[in-house]
Amino acid sequence: MAQYDTDILMIGHFAKDLLVVDGRAESASGGAVYYGSLALRQLGVNVAVVTRLHPDDFPRLKEMEEAGVKVFPVPAPATSGIENIYNSADMERRICKLIGFAGPFQPDDLPDIRAKIYAVTPIIAGEVDLPLLKHLSGRGPVALDIQGFVRVPRSGDLVFEPWPDMAEGLQYVTYLKVDRAEAELLTGLTDLVAAAHRLAEYGPREIVITQSAGVTVFAGGQVYQAPFTPRSLAGRTGRGDTCFATYLGKRLTASPQEAASLAAAITTLKQEKPGPWRGPLAEAEALAARTAGQT
Repeated sequence: MAQYDTDILMIGHFAKDLLVVDGRAESASGGAVYYGSLALRQLGVNVAVVTRLHPDDFPRLKEMEEAGVKVFPVPAPATSGIENIYNSADMERRICKLIGFAGPFQPDDLPDIRAKIYAVTPIIAGEVDLPLLKHLSGRGPVALDIQGFVRVPRSGDLVFEPWPDMAEGLQYVTYLKVDRAEAELLTGLTDLVAAAHRLAEYGPREIVITQSAGVTVFAGGQVYQAPFTPRSLAGRTGRGDTCFATYLGKRLTASPQEAASLAAAITTLKQEKPGPWRGPLAEAEALAARTAGQT
């Protein structure tokens, strides 16, 4: 039987973000590796993180380490950061501006550990290139959040552009995560199920699509859906990161429908308060049971 050092190895930049709501700014830790790894620990999943950031910000990683995340920090000339500007009347929409970039990952940045899933979760285009993606696929199943390939820095703004290497890149991916806007950008299709079919043609075995109403999963030719039902959007930042990570964590031991249902429940609870989801797991499981069958 294969021996694994961790369940999921996440690769992506930790972020020192600025969250601006109605003109009021607040500094916050962020990035998919942050929101995702802390949520996974609440599921009891073993998770390791490879990230790049300025050494002055290494103390910010203590929060993850104290939760049981194995962190492999790589010194970088800067720490990545995004300014997320919201209007509280519509927390669905945001303006994103780049305030720091920690540079591209190199093969030597990766620790020599075996994982059941290699989750590539960059936040900005340029973190991970095609050769590194191909290298990881040689190690095992790759999960990919496409935001880190289509969210491109242009003159200080972050704009969405097609991923030029998508046709080749998606050949190396087993689990693909996109949101509604990304799905439409990449396929030209507004119907999420049709978009998922189209993206699966490139190679990914499972497609996870998030939108404000919930999550849609396309796996094994079947479509699975689960709703988001938050009472507040105060914790909107990190929604997709939380959903994808918890889907992957639950998917290690459960069906796509069970994984989608629990991920949607956790994401619902996460959206109700700022910061990463910290449980309790029983609350999320109860919510998943109550919302089963809703879409």
